[in-house]
Amino acid sequence: MGTVVFLLLLAAGMAVVVMVLRANQRKTLARKEAELEPVKTLAFEDITALGVELQDLDLDMAGSELDVGANADYQRALDSYESAKYAGDRIAKPDDIKHITEILEDGRYAMACVRARVERRPLPTRRPPCFFDPRHGLSVMDVAYAPPGGAERNVPSCALDAERVRAGAEPDVRKVMVGSRRVPYWQGGPAYRPYAMGYFGAFGPMDWMFMGLMFGAFDGLGEGLGSLAEGIGDGVGGMFDGLGDMFGGFDF
Repeated sequence: MGTVVFLLLLAAGMAVVVMVLRANQRKTLARKEAELEPVKTLAFEDITALGVELQDLDLDMAGSELDVGANADYQRALDSYESAKYAGDRIAKPDDIKHITEILEDGRYAMACVRARVERRPLPTRRPPCFFDPRHGLSVMDVAYAPPGGAERNVPSCALDAERVRAGAEPDVRKVMVGSRRVPYWQGGPAYRPYAMGYFGAFGPMDWMFMGLMFGAFDGLGEGLGSLAEGIGDGVGGMFDGLGDMFGGFDF
């Protein structure tokens, strides 16, 4: 009889464990979805911005005859816009954001090539987008920049932001909402890392730069996960302590 009761209690305990784990999985999924939403909004804004830039390119190129190379680059920019829109409608996970910003980066480079060909200039060197706001387009130089409370680093910059930094002024930084505060996108937390890596990941050293700039955010994530794990451990441990007390009354 005691063995049967023990097995029943063990089964009940395991069922509780499964329920706790599933509940935490649901909470984790809901948290990830909530974190993804503002990054999706950011990506959609960037897709829209590329569309506006293409309209401006059309106006600027009106009356200009495009050669074979310019036509190819122009079509590439158009294809990037359409691909980004298609991918934007199917965002389901952070890596999808990375794919979109990779497409946008390529589209903006293609647009820069169109302008260069029409103006009979050499094709631009493939450089990262402007660090301060990737919508500023292709960077033209690296500039030493120290974010508030952070170490100084050389970051790629558009001409206008480089001028601002060298003059001691604030660059035109892309900001996002975190709680009730507006902060630079690189301080938005781990959810924004795929967004940044799509723009900058292909350029090697930028990966380490973003790891450094977002280090505080990853620390916060680690602390949060640690607290979560500790809470789960305490809850499950307490449950088994209770079962142990119940089993104390049986002889096996």
